[in-house]
Amino acid sequence: MTSGFDAQRSFWVRNDGKISTASMGKPGFELVWKVKPTNAARQLNTLMPPSLVDFFIGHRGFRALGFFGGSNDTVVAYDLDLARVEWSNSHATPGVSKPGTLDCPGGMTSAVTRPTGLGYPPVPTGSAPGRGNPAKGGVGEPYEGAVTLKRDPTPRPQAPRPVPAAKAAAGAPNPFSPRVQWVNSLSGDGKFHSVYLGNGEEPAPGLSFLPRGANAQGLIVVERFAYVSTTNSCSGVENGVWALGIDTKNVTKWTTPANVAGTVGPAIAPAGTLYVAAGAELAALESKTLTAKGSFKSTVGEFTSSPVVFDYKGKDMAAATSAQGHLQVVDTTNLSAVYAQSPVFSAPGYQAGGVASWQDPAGNRWLLAPSDKNITAFKLGGAGKLEVAWTSRELVSPLPPVVINGVVFALSSGEFRGKDLNTVVAKSVPAVLYALDGATGKELWNSGKTITSFVHSGGLSAGGSRIYVGAFDGNQYAFSFPIEH
Repeated sequence: MTSGFDAQRSFWVRNDGKISTASMGKPGFELVWKVKPTNAARQLNTLMPPSLVDFFIGHRGFRALGFFGGSNDTVVAYDLDLARVEWSNSHATPGVSKPGTLDCPGGMTSAVTRPTGLGYPPVPTGSAPGRGNPAKGGVGEPYEGAVTLKRDPTPRPQAPRPVPAAKAAAGAPNPFSPRVQWVNSLSGDGKFHSVYLGNGEEPAPGLSFLPRGANAQGLIVVERFAYVSTTNSCSGVENGVWALGIDTKNVTKWTTPANVAGTVGPAIAPAGTLYVAAGAELAALESKTLTAKGSFKSTVGEFTSSPVVFDYKGKDMAAATSAQGHLQVVDTTNLSAVYAQSPVFSAPGYQAGGVASWQDPAGNRWLLAPSDKNITAFKLGGAGKLEVAWTSRELVSPLPPVVINGVVFALSSGEFRGKDLNTVVAKSVPAVLYALDGATGKELWNSGKTITSFVHSGGLSAGGSRIYVGAFDGNQYAFSFPIEH
C-alpha cells in the first residue's frame, strides 16, 4: 500500500498463497518479466518501489496493478500479470526542471502511495484456509437459501489488537464494496495529487503541500491526512514532518535542525501517533497538529533509519538503528529509557534506511537490521533482551529486507555509497536478490546475474507472490512463480 508496506513501516507481508520456506527451497521461482518505462533519471533516482493492488475490478475486467513513481514526476500503472502499461500520468511542470544534486535530486523523490489503514494488519495463525465443513451442494436446505450465500465458517486470521476507544480500529477494506479508489503522489513542485486507480485521471488540481524542490520521503495517506518527511534542507525547505488535511487543505509541520533519518518517513501507531527519528531524537507527534507529545534521546549516536512500530505483549514498541552501530527498541509508553539495544553494525554510521519486523506463528517477535555488509536478525525477548538469531551472507550496501510467510528477501543493492555521481556509477556493481529462511538465515534462492545494474531508489516491493526490484538503469524486475496467461 505504501512505503514500508503499512503505516507502521514493518516491511512485512502477512499472507501469501505461494511464497513459503518450503516453496522457495524448490525450483520454480524466477524472473517473470522485465520492463523499462519511459523515465528521465535525476541523479541516482529512477523508479520508486510500486504501490500495489492485487485485485481490482474495472471497466477492463479483473486486474492486478502496480503504481510506479518516476523521478521525472510521472506515475505509471502496470498490469502486473501481463507486464504492460495500464495508464500513465505526468505531473511535471514544463520548463521549471533544474539540475539537482545527489542530496537534492529534484523531481519526484517519494514513492506513490494508496490510502492506508492505521490498525496492525491481522497476524497469520499458521494454518492455511480451507474447507471447514463437509462437501455440500449449492442448492441448500429448505428456507436457508443457497449455501454459497451463507457466511463462510472457516476460521479467520487473528484479529488485530484493538486500539483505544477514542479511535476505532481500522480493518482491512472490503475489495467488493463500491468506493472511489485513489493513487496519491507528490510531485517535485510540492503538489499532492490524487488520481483514480482505474484510469489515472486526476479529477481536481493538485493540492499545495510542500515548497518546490523539497527532498520528500515516505508519503503516506491515512484517514484523509497525508504525511511526508523532508530531508537535506533542499531548496531551503525545513527538515521535518509535514501533514496535509486532504479535505481542509490545511498544512501543518514539525521541524527539526537535524536530518530526518531513514527512507520511509514517519511510522504511525494504531492510535494515530507519528514516530519520527531525527538526529539523536525519536519524537512522538500528535496526528493532526504534529505537536510533540514526547521524545526519546539516543545515547549511542544519531539515528540512521526510519523507525518501525510493532505490537509486543500488548504494547506499541518502536525500533531504529543509530550511528554507533546499535539497534534500539523503545517502549512508546515510556520514552525516557531504552527497552532493549544491541550492536549490529561493523561500520558505524551506515544509513540503514529502515528496519523490518515480523512475528512468527509461535509468537516470537523478529527485527531485521541492515548493516554495511549484511543483515542481522534479532529475536526480542523478555526483560529487554535482543538476541542475535542469525546474520546473512556478505551483501553490498543492503537495503531494508522484506518478509513474506517467514521468507526474508534481502537485496544486495550493489551501490557504492559516495558523494559524486560518476564515482558511484563507476564503482557500483549489479544488485542480487536473496531469499533466506527467516528462522535460520539459510539461503533458499538467489537471482544470480539477472539484475544488470545497482539499486538506489528502487528498493523492494512485494505482493501477490511477486517481488519487485527497480534498478538504476531504469529496468523494473518482477520475480515470482510463472503462471499461464
